[in-house]
Amino acid sequence: MQLVQIFTSLLLAAFAGYIGAWYFGAIEGNFALLLFLASVVTGCYWLAERFYFLPRRRQAALAIEQAAQARRAELDRQGIARIDIDTGEAQQRVLAQPWWLDWTAGLFPVIAAVFLLRSFLFEPFKIPSGSMIPTLLVGDLILVNKFTYGLRLPVINTKITEGNAPQRGDVMVFRYPPQPTLDYIKRVVGVPGDEVAYINKRLTINGEPVPTDALPDYFEEDAMRYFKQFQEELGGHPHRLLNNDSVPAFVQGASNFAYRDNCRYSVEGVVCKVPDGHYFMMGDNRDNSLDSRYWGFVPEANIVGKAFFVWMNFGNWKRIGGFQ
Repeated sequence: MQLVQIFTSLLLAAFAGYIGAWYFGAIEGNFALLLFLASVVTGCYWLAERFYFLPRRRQAALAIEQAAQARRAELDRQGIARIDIDTGEAQQRVLAQPWWLDWTAGLFPVIAAVFLLRSFLFEPFKIPSGSMIPTLLVGDLILVNKFTYGLRLPVINTKITEGNAPQRGDVMVFRYPPQPTLDYIKRVVGVPGDEVAYINKRLTINGEPVPTDALPDYFEEDAMRYFKQFQEELGGHPHRLLNNDSVPAFVQGASNFAYRDNCRYSVEGVVCKVPDGHYFMMGDNRDNSLDSRYWGFVPEANIVGKAFFVWMNFGNWKRIGGFQ
């Protein structure tokens, strides 16, 4: 038993060390992998507790009660006045779950529930940047639907159900192609086979200009300035977007991404043909968004899910609700 306690202490220390190194930036963490390993490890302890450790503690508690009964019988046989022997406290101590099982088997139901919920139903994210303003603000806590586009196995991200294909206008979370350990959120602008043109800050899909109407200027609190605001209807999703007149139309610093030959860059902007199995993504804050114009197309394998609800913003509770 002592060896099991030592092993558990080392195991918990390893988990804590991994989380600490991740928090302080010493390593690049993988939360899905961490949650999967925690579920497996705590599940093993839960099984061991249920089928081995708990039965042994129950046997020990029963042995205490049987010894007390034998003591009472012996005293009666000797004609000694019966003395009540209280074994309740001793039995409770024997039955009590030790700390190392509290921190493993005891946490398994919670960890397993979180793992299943996050992997197959809804995953929470926090908006870290202003690339989706005015639709999503910095600090918004959002929920992402994990099954709309098909269920995927956690960690390895293998698709196991077909689901629906992403549509133009969807707000989608995906693994950033140049660095797949990072999650990005943008709007789906082009689906496989589309020709997407963003010329002089006007969006055109397959030669058809996307309907856009001017709105009153938007005051961006972090920048403390006004930006031009428009309403755009993309795939039946009306949404707002921002433009910054001081930023030129041409794309500066595009990387050498896969299928870059599908794109033509000019001083007016960019035109791209979306390859099969890929999507073209853009932020609603068009002049403050590092998106497909710069790093290319999102492969279908990188899809995480569809963002659909702001469940909290601690700086502005009025943000709670759905969005398009």
